[in-house]
Amino acid sequence: MEDIKNIVESLLFVAETPLSVEHFKNAIPEAETDQIKQTILALKEEYELKNGGFLIHEVAGGFQFRTRPEYKEWIRRLLQPKPPKLSKPAMETLAIIAYRQPILRSEVEHIRGVNSGNSIRILLERKLIRVLGRREVPGRPLVYATTKKFLETFDLKDLKDLPSLKEIDELESKSGKPRQQEIVFGDANNTDREDDIENNADNKNSEKFINDVDDNDVNVDNNT
Repeated sequence: MEDIKNIVESLLFVAETPLSVEHFKNAIPEAETDQIKQTILALKEEYELKNGGFLIHEVAGGFQFRTRPEYKEWIRRLLQPKPPKLSKPAMETLAIIAYRQPILRSEVEHIRGVNSGNSIRILLERKLIRVLGRREVPGRPLVYATTKKFLETFDLKDLKDLPSLKEIDELESKSGKPRQQEIVFGDANNTDREDDIENNADNKNSEKFINDVDDNDVNVDNNT
């Protein structure tokens, strides 16, 4: 195909999420898979050499147009106000799920030492984690794992790109005697109680993961 380069470029431009080679193949069935791969890589190199405002970034198992990081300050000014960042308790919970997935809520709470229901609810609402299924044990509790949106949000090709596990191991080693808290089921103020517990949690845990995210100034829109 003579115009495959322009077609691939157009698909990248209109796509809201990263496109895998399979996505391209579905959209351009008349092109060979190897031809599509070579075209993507050639375009990626072309944009890198051009040194313009855009580049083609490989993330979450696919490719996506991104603005260059060095121009983020101007983009930030245009897109004000910024959506709120995840809270430290939510980030801590997300870090544990990312490293220990698939994982139960009770296992997350054992590591953190506090009730994590509110953080898990927020992460589910923002589509950073998902319910993977149920564990076949008494009560059949839900099992949680991260989503593709998690990879996109934190600029990871796959889970192998996560930072060192050292911080999570240190956090887990401190959880031999989990902190106790009273949860009154059915209490109308229970959500506030849970928020208070989480906001008082030790925010030094999972520090590297959280700091890495802060360095990238990642925000999560409440509408997602």
